[in-house]
Parts: sequence; C-alpha cells; structure tokens
Amino acid sequence: MKDEPRNHPFRDSTQDIAAAHRIPDTPQTRAPAYRLAFADPDFMTREELRPVRLQLELLKPQMVLDERGITSTIVLFGGARIPAPEQRHTARTPMLADLSRYYEEARRFARAMTERSMESYGRENVIVTGGGPGVMEAGNRGAADAGGQSIGLNIVLPHEQAPNAYVTPDLSFNFHYFAIRKMHFLMRARAVCIFPGGFGTLDEMFESLTLIQTRRMKRVPFLLFGRDWWETVINWNHLAEAGVISPEDLTLFQFVETAEEALAAIDAFDPGCD
Repeated sequence: MKDEPRNHPFRDSTQDIAAAHRIPDTPQTRAPAYRLAFADPDFMTREELRPVRLQLELLKPQMVLDERGITSTIVLFGGARIPAPEQRHTARTPMLADLSRYYEEARRFARAMTERSMESYGRENVIVTGGGPGVMEAGNRGAADAGGQSIGLNIVLPHEQAPNAYVTPDLSFNFHYFAIRKMHFLMRARAVCIFPGGFGTLDEMFESLTLIQTRRMKRVPFLLFGRDWWETVINWNHLAEAGVISPEDLTLFQFVETAEEALAAIDAFDPGCD
C-alpha cells in the first residue's frame, strides 16, 4: 500500500510508534497498559476486538485493490489437490490424476482472460484465486504465463499453507476470517468459474449460488467446468424435481468443458436475463 502525503497538522501513528520505542525504560513504560492500543498485539487479539479485526480484514485488501485500480475480477474456485499434468504421477488416486486436465484448462483460461485484462492495463477481469495449490495455482500460473497480474486470497489453516509462487506478490493477501475472504472473492466478480474440488470448492460454489439465487448478488456468468464431474457429484435435477429449488434455478449456471467454451459463455452472457 502506498503512503499518502499527510494533509493535516497532527503527528501520524508511525511517528508515535517510533517515539514509543525511545522512551525511558521504567516499570510504568514496561506495563502492558502503557502500550499504544493500535500497536499492542495482545490488545488487538482480545475477544472484544473481533469487530475491529473483521473491519480491518475487510478494509486492507479493499484499499490495496482500490489503489491498484482493480475494478473487476474473474473468480476461479477448484480443488487444492488437483495436480499439474507434469505432477499427475504424484496423485493419490487414479481419478485425481485424471483431474489434472482441469489444471491445464484453468491455466489456459486464466492466460486468455489475463491477455484480455491487459487491454485495460490490468484493471478489469483480473484473475483471483484462493492463492493455494492445485486449481488455484493453475489460475495464477496462467495469468503469469500471459505476463499479467493476479490476486491470491490465502487463509491461515491448521496445516501449513503458503501462497503459490505465481500470485502477484503485492496482491497476495492472508485472511483469518473465512467470511471476509468470501466477500472479497465476490465483491468485484464479473464471472465465477468452478472446477472440480472438495469441501472447500463445494462450500464456495453453493454460497455464491445462494447469493445469486436470493438476489443478494447480481447475476454473473457462473461456469461449472466438467459436466460429467458435476452431474456425478450433485443430482441437480433431483433438487428441482423434489421442489427444494425451483426449475429456473438450474439456469443460474452452465456447464463448460474448455477454456474456449468458458470465454464464449462469458462473452455471450446477457445480464438482462435475470
């Protein structure tokens, strides 16, 4: 984030943090109560400060993306365990190895979309992923193949997870709250692309669909890569036949197989069809 010039006469917070390190060492200055509130990790991580942390986690990426002039994104969700084709021999199951073809489609799609994005100097249709391995890596890698930028929204998990090597470094964010991370996925979304994946992918897919179904979010192209996969995992028609969703809800998304089909679907999308 860039530093804005001060336009007020008051000392700023960074000056006071520096000054606080130069104060005399006394019992009073060593006491936790004396710490500046905003520079006190013990205070900032208290239970009562959760509303403040939620606000900060929403605000920080928002400010960075605004400063970079990024106005719209293309969201890629998909399995973290799906290997790159050159790594398919490491897959734990033959079926997982076969899914490596979706890594390649995600990479090809992200490259093509990023080439379009660069026509707007990287401000529109910027690829955003969860920043991790698998399909997420493929999306960021495709953007890097095109020589463009991409966003990674990582999250702290109990097991170690680092951003993949293809996320643009100053667009690589880390989150504590899943809810705020999900908001940032969708706040600028111009299209949502879902590749095969597990619990996390299903969670992101259904939450996004629910927001569109309930009109809490504008309708955008919602693309499911791999009809056979998705119709095996979810009996969509059964949901409609049972009446737990409406038949017209099945039109909120469409199946595609290739990067080219996805690009054509996005180009053909009619926002007035909702």
